[in-house]
Amino acid sequence: MEIAQETVKTPTLEDIQNFSGKYPKQIWSLFMVEMWERFCFYGMRGILTIFMVGQFGMLDGEANSKYAAIQAFVYAFTFIGGILADKILGFKKSLFFGGLIMILGNVIIAISPKEFFYIGITLSIIGTGFFKPNISSMVGDLYKDDDSRRDAGFGLFYAGINFGALLGGALCVYLGKYVSWSSAFLAAAIVMVIGLITFWFTKKHLGPIGDSPLKDATPSSRRIKEFSVYVLSLITIPFILIMVQDTKYTDYFMYTIGPLAFIYFLYETLKLKDRKLQKKLFAAMIFIIFYIIFNAFFEQSGGSLSLFAEKNLTHTLLFFNIDPNIVNNSSNSFFVIIFSSLVGLAWLWMSKKKIEPNTVVKFGIGFLFLAAAFFLFYYTRFFADANGITSLNIFTLAYLVITFGELCLGPIGMSIITKLSPKRLTGMMMGLWFLASAYGQYAAGIFGKEMSIERKDATLLEKLFAYTEGYKQLAVYALIAGIVLIVISPLVRKLMQEVK
Repeated sequence: MEIAQETVKTPTLEDIQNFSGKYPKQIWSLFMVEMWERFCFYGMRGILTIFMVGQFGMLDGEANSKYAAIQAFVYAFTFIGGILADKILGFKKSLFFGGLIMILGNVIIAISPKEFFYIGITLSIIGTGFFKPNISSMVGDLYKDDDSRRDAGFGLFYAGINFGALLGGALCVYLGKYVSWSSAFLAAAIVMVIGLITFWFTKKHLGPIGDSPLKDATPSSRRIKEFSVYVLSLITIPFILIMVQDTKYTDYFMYTIGPLAFIYFLYETLKLKDRKLQKKLFAAMIFIIFYIIFNAFFEQSGGSLSLFAEKNLTHTLLFFNIDPNIVNNSSNSFFVIIFSSLVGLAWLWMSKKKIEPNTVVKFGIGFLFLAAAFFLFYYTRFFADANGITSLNIFTLAYLVITFGELCLGPIGMSIITKLSPKRLTGMMMGLWFLASAYGQYAAGIFGKEMSIERKDATLLEKLFAYTEGYKQLAVYALIAGIVLIVISPLVRKLMQEVK
């Protein structure tokens, strides 16, 4: 009996971080939890604009704005969720609460997609805000600060994101368009249930990672603060509902939350009184700013590119017949899974040859690939027929190029933020990383709306030329951003100090 108890004892942080091999064993359960959550998230993300255009009769510009508002709120709440986890709930309770709210949101939409859409989306926004930043922070806590295996861990975790995105992106589009919208949202809810069950049965292996930061407080005090967070989160439902339904309120929110978040960042940074830590946090902020710009382009995939794929592409990819929006919503993840290990091997080869670019330059190279991809999206206009229908092959090739850009930035982004952040501010900084995604989504919606034609009688040929002209402009902006980042890389490296 004593032996059995010994085998299930809760590990200490030292036990977890002193692992042998390439990965800590706890990362596999976090991988699975994140995979199912990303199935849920990317499944919904991929059907939002085509659902709103098809079910609510929105024009492309309005659908882009609504999509951007929803996605911006999702990521903005990750910033709030990260702070509340840091200060009150802890990562474990925050993650579980968020997962439950996400499940409820998807089930509500599945009951009546058209009638309950905005209510369910509002719950999903709140749930993702509590879930997403905290699981990323727990991955970082599996490693000591100077552990060189951290990047490999985040690379594996990133693979989990893309497995989930691939499955959810393809299946939810298929279910929504060819079975029923209810089945698409129900599928998202079911996989989230699987993710939460996985977390419930494996969380004991995380030891103290993710426990409440109020462990030294009295039980009654801790319960009151935790209960207050849950209640206040639910009280925000009507306010978020109003802001999502009327995007002018989204504008007010985004004009407010960003400056407040930056002021809070400055407050926490200056409070440290340690110049070295302050420099690292300012370096992290530079990465976050450029991540906003990257997402403003990259996140066209759920907005303008989704609408472009819905109407302006053939259904032929090489020799296969396939819905273009399945390609739009899952090809990036498919390519990431195939090429991520090859890109990793390329970095290792370059490292041995002592020619591997530093993290800042890798970010810059990511922008250069992004620029090339949007030039390819623009180039699709030269393959169009007289009706404005163009090549799915060229469109997919552009996503292959985007993937290489993402692989220069995405897997190392979360890792570098955790490396540059002191332990007690990791949740806040991961929240800021996802808040950068919120502003990227918000900007993506603005760009998408600007390149849309707001006329019901617009022809597909007119839409083709409007969208592709917009993609050419984005390509130029991405090219400029990449060059700027490469030029300032020596300055950023000085701020990062010993962090690589």
